[in-house]
Amino acid sequence: MIVDGLTQAHNRRFLLEFLDRELARHQRHQRPLSLLLFDLDDFKRINDDWGHLTGDAVLRELAELVRARVRREDCFARWGGEEFAVALSETDPEAAQLFAERVRRLVEEHEFRANGERLPVTISVGVATAPPDLRDAEAFLAAADALLYEAKRQGRNRVVR
Repeated sequence: MIVDGLTQAHNRRFLLEFLDRELARHQRHQRPLSLLLFDLDDFKRINDDWGHLTGDAVLRELAELVRARVRREDCFARWGGEEFAVALSETDPEAAQLFAERVRRLVEEHEFRANGERLPVTISVGVATAPPDLRDAEAFLAAADALLYEAKRQGRNRVVR
């Protein structure tokens, strides 16, 4: 299985294999490689206030929104829970930040609904770009994760690179 059953995004295992291949290509050909890690802000509140079925519906809808904007040569994956990743092949830091900001704004402006009411859904995003000598997918993910938590620390609903 390479696809998450709930969101139809790639799964964690597929993402790790994708990053291993892309990091080797990145190093061999000196091509840029960027990684976005994002999660839903205050997702626990959605589950607590509206129930887990609504939370699942929000995750599915968010995945549809993002997947439609990811190029075929890139990888969109569910990292775990309400956390997702987008690996952007041949994408420099500035282009990755622009893409991340477009996704952040898209989620913020989208009308997620439950029982006729609009749900306030936002994401925080960490954007990392692989340095030339990076070989380890886990280290790359850790760098993006640290930036994601910095976005949370700065107040959520933002992109940090």
